[in-house]
Amino acid sequence: MGVADAERILAAVRAIPRGQVASYGEVARRAGLPRRARLAARVLSANTDPSLPWHRVLRADGRIAFPEGSHGFREQAQRLRAEGVAVVGGRVRAPTRQGSDLDAELWATP
Repeated sequence: MGVADAERILAAVRAIPRGQVASYGEVARRAGLPRRARLAARVLSANTDPSLPWHRVLRADGRIAFPEGSHGFREQAQRLRAEGVAVVGGRVRAPTRQGSDLDAELWATP
């Protein structure tokens, strides 16, 4: 893993708006690293920046990746709920957004 790749992944995570989530695969794709979801997971697992909104990143099926009941699982669910994200049974249901493209919103230039 290159430092530049890790920085791109971290930038993609920082760009996820409060109250929204993305999958590891989406994060990798937004970082210009398609099909590198495992790399995104590795980068996040090594994160030491407490301000990084790591809790907004989930498995592709909307589930929290930590084992249910673990400290990480409870912390991620709590952080998501604090942002207004509904977490039920360890899963977030992605809202359907009619006429909106999250990538366009995240990466649009003012």
